[in-house]
Amino acid sequence: MLAKLTSKNQLTLPKSVTQAIGPAEYFEVQARDGQIVLTPVRLQRGDAVRAKLAELGLGEPDVANAVTWARAPVATAPWTTGARARSTKRRS
Repeated sequence: MLAKLTSKNQLTLPKSVTQAIGPAEYFEVQARDGQIVLTPVRLQRGDAVRAKLAELGLGEPDVANAVTWARAPVATAPWTTGARARSTKRRS
């Protein structure tokens, strides 16, 4: 079977191949002896979040600061019916 590499370095895998390996969204990619080897990886959602945080260069302190910010008390706006109103502006 052939798969074409596009100018954007994308491959479309043949349907028969993807059906044979089962559902997979991510693949471990290796170059071995002039061949490209794709191995399906089934990530847990937490793993995907951790991978994205690492990709963005965010660590545990950054996450802790974000949680603290999100849990901070907010003022009640006088025009609301007692519901808490959160500003959409970012805090420093």
